[in-house]
Amino acid sequence: MKLKELTSFLESFAPLAFQEDYDNSGLLAGLPEQDITAALVCLDITPATVDEALSRGCNLIISHHPFIFHGLKKVEPGKPESDILVKVIKHDIAVYAIHTNIDNSIAGLNEFLCGKLGLTTVKILSERGGMLSKLVTFTPHGYTDKVRQALFDAGAGVIGKYDLCSYNVEGQGTFRASAGSSPFVGEKNVPHVEKETRIEVVFPNYIKGKLVNALLAAHPYEEVAFDIYPLSNSFPSCGSGMLGKLTKPMKPEDFLEMLKKKLKITLVRHTELPDRKIGKVAICSGSGSFLIPDALKAGADVFLTSDLKYHDFFDASQRILLADIGHYESEQWIKDLLTERLIEKFPTFAVLSSGLHTNPVHYL
Repeated sequence: MKLKELTSFLESFAPLAFQEDYDNSGLLAGLPEQDITAALVCLDITPATVDEALSRGCNLIISHHPFIFHGLKKVEPGKPESDILVKVIKHDIAVYAIHTNIDNSIAGLNEFLCGKLGLTTVKILSERGGMLSKLVTFTPHGYTDKVRQALFDAGAGVIGKYDLCSYNVEGQGTFRASAGSSPFVGEKNVPHVEKETRIEVVFPNYIKGKLVNALLAAHPYEEVAFDIYPLSNSFPSCGSGMLGKLTKPMKPEDFLEMLKKKLKITLVRHTELPDRKIGKVAICSGSGSFLIPDALKAGADVFLTSDLKYHDFFDASQRILLADIGHYESEQWIKDLLTERLIEKFPTFAVLSSGLHTNPVHYL
């Protein structure tokens, strides 16, 4: 298949607009029109990962962590990112990174971990704001359904777990067509009153261009009147961390043992075990100490993340059970998540999971 077909699917549940400002997700090497025969999914790209892709006949590597993270000003032999770049270009291997955009997606890695732990009623722990707008337009009667459906098909009208959401008001529009116009209704140089429907739909900002194009294509008027308003509402489909509930509260020690078994973790650093049961669980794969206040505010009994500092444990003492489950350990599941979804979407396409263990942290 074409590379753009596969990346389009990945971005359907992890849009690049979801990534953090410091990140470098997306296509790092290769061309959208490139023919892809097999894909290797991994957590980290190393020179050994490229060798694995070559030995297994994969001309696409999909990684969680971008191998080009900071600005690459020179291609210098001996530097890992340079050696990787030279090798993938030489062997015509495309590289795609899906990092904080899938971390911040409601259908991303944190949601997958919630499923592994059997959590229910899951939602984003810290929803992102400033990502929504409202489009308002006006259609003549007889074209309202067509225009509204075009807006829905372009991705507008989704509010939480509901889609096809819109607000509609009947009214009258007035205009006068100038001499150089080609009016759909009315006559040139004659004031006209037309019965119209006002349609309002909410949409995520990253589909604005697609949405406006769909409106212009479906609307019958020569000049389409529409307004776009920024919204201060938070976006429930994008944000940091996840929050969920256990089907049955557990003793802290039993919960940690279950956690180690389900996520295949050998070591967990944690605060003092509380004398109450665990019911509400907050989780953030990778480094998530910045979400401790959000986990407390949400009333979580435990917060699972990694890269916690010494004073993080002090500050959370007696208020919440903090559990550092390891950066690699929390993100290793990206391989399972992506391979499962890609195989489900493209059942005849070869999707392979990397067999390399790339955790740079070792334990005695």
